[in-house]
Amino acid sequence: MKRAFLALLLLAGLSGCATSWVVDSDVKSFSSLGAVQFGATYRFDRLPSQQADAARQESLEAMAAAALEKVGLRRDDANPQYSAQIGARVTIGLSPWADPWLFDGPWGATGYGYHGYARRWYGGGWYGGPGFIPPAANPWYEREVSIVLREVGSNRVVYETRARNDGPYGASAAILPVMFQAALAGFPNPPPGERRVNIELSAANGK
Repeated sequence: MKRAFLALLLLAGLSGCATSWVVDSDVKSFSSLGAVQFGATYRFDRLPSQQADAARQESLEAMAAAALEKVGLRRDDANPQYSAQIGARVTIGLSPWADPWLFDGPWGATGYGYHGYARRWYGGGWYGGPGFIPPAANPWYEREVSIVLREVGSNRVVYETRARNDGPYGASAAILPVMFQAALAGFPNPPPGERRVNIELSAANGK
């Protein structure tokens, strides 16, 4: 989604005029929960691919844990009522405001952009593959985070939520925690359908 006001906020921040900016996330959630007791417990479950890089996954889990705590859930690996499976993806592409004539077009490389080895971050790990690497001056970041809660014992999914964000900011370490928070907006009974959740982020934390 092309968000012109986000680009304007970036320009304001670069000029030193802004003290905060808004992380806007498109959120879609599904819930079969009713009331949830404050302090209900959970543990994190990891996919095999997430277990391969424990350090990065622990970083993501710390982000998600802060958001889960805000909605009244408490991590307790010994006596959990729920299991939480989380994911995150960051893809770097070319800004939608970049001049297409200055970069690789339908006739191939022009000398301003080039094809090579693109990296993507998913579930806390970096994966590479052939792709277009945008010039450093014109990046565009597409991010998504997800949380799935299951009842321990029955393994029944009781809550599923995703949040998406895109924009020119490269500060994923600051933005992803806010996206996890947005993904849990309305917990445990979120409104139906996709909605926009805006959360203000201090510019000092967003650099």
